[in-house]
Amino acid sequence: MFLRKSIAKQTGFALRLANHVGAAAAIDGRNLVFSPLSLHSMLSLIAAGSKGPTRDEILPVLGSANLGELSSLASRIVSVVLSDASASGGPRIVFSNGVWVDRSVSLKPSFKQIASETYKAEAKTVDFQSNADQVAKEVNAWVENLTSGLIKGLLPSGSVDHETRLVFGNALYFKGLWDKKFDATGTTNSEFHLLDGSSVQVPFMTSEDKQLLSAHDGFKVLGLPYKKGVDGRQFSMYLFLPDAQDGLWSLLEKLKDLGSLDRYLPARKVAVGEFKIPKFKVSFGFEASEVLKALGLELLFSENCDLSEMVDSPTGQNLYVPSVIHKSFIEVNEEGTEAAAASVVVVLGSARVYQPPLDFVADHSFLFLIREDRTGVILFVGHVINPLLV
Repeated sequence: MFLRKSIAKQTGFALRLANHVGAAAAIDGRNLVFSPLSLHSMLSLIAAGSKGPTRDEILPVLGSANLGELSSLASRIVSVVLSDASASGGPRIVFSNGVWVDRSVSLKPSFKQIASETYKAEAKTVDFQSNADQVAKEVNAWVENLTSGLIKGLLPSGSVDHETRLVFGNALYFKGLWDKKFDATGTTNSEFHLLDGSSVQVPFMTSEDKQLLSAHDGFKVLGLPYKKGVDGRQFSMYLFLPDAQDGLWSLLEKLKDLGSLDRYLPARKVAVGEFKIPKFKVSFGFEASEVLKALGLELLFSENCDLSEMVDSPTGQNLYVPSVIHKSFIEVNEEGTEAAAASVVVVLGSARVYQPPLDFVADHSFLFLIREDRTGVILFVGHVINPLLV
């Protein structure tokens, strides 16, 4: 019960974040993918090293009443949800945290224990003061290796320097095969309608099989399960398709206030009429500090930030976060899905009734997410405006 309740709050964070990030991406006309779980993990670890008003500000944004609840949730997600399932036929999952600490400071034993035991984060002593560029390369290589080469150059040039004292990193990789693959010979080009009223020709996958599908006021939801292993975890992709061709933004507004997604997700397979979903590939990166400020995190990015529970010296009272960098990638095709995300936080000083077949033609902008169904944890969220854009 505790886990489901805490994850429901985490889902609220994910959907609020999706609304803000989605609006920013819309201005540039870009497709979107990001991992709210990756960002939540990084901020949770930061919260463990914070104190006073700074911690009091972080906890409600992440949906936790206290640090113990947040740490317990993080521990359960790492051990229960994000363990690799590929050996037993399920998705391949890699999830890892890291902390790079300048040699001029040392982590408090209590914080180091939480980072290691709860977040499975490995702490490394480095030299930012005289070798910041080399440390950035090390962080980037760590991310690239854990994400199977999908996330490159996470830390851009100049993002760390001689004043940097800590860098927190997170990497998430997911590769799952559909429970029932699409027949590639049935993939054909068709029209996809863009938000400006024009259209493009893109490859659409199709199937005549029954599908996990539900219809609601103004939108439909399609569930595409991945093959699962023997441990019972069920990962699925969900596509939220607005009825209106320009309905993506109103759908995002609606979803951010839902609280729980469960009542909208399809529970059974139904016969389908016309059924088409596009193949797509999305790469997206952003600096998240402004979005997080909009959600209520102000002190973390200011001179009033208190991270004194993090390092074992007076330096902890002078630390603050200048940037939170996030990159994600996803590819969806007939076989399944490959997705990856990475974040870095830089710290400076029922009864059955007859239902006619439903159509599901994703020929205009839609929202998607990847979720573990048993717990409700959301790994990735995104939207597709134009499947031809990477």
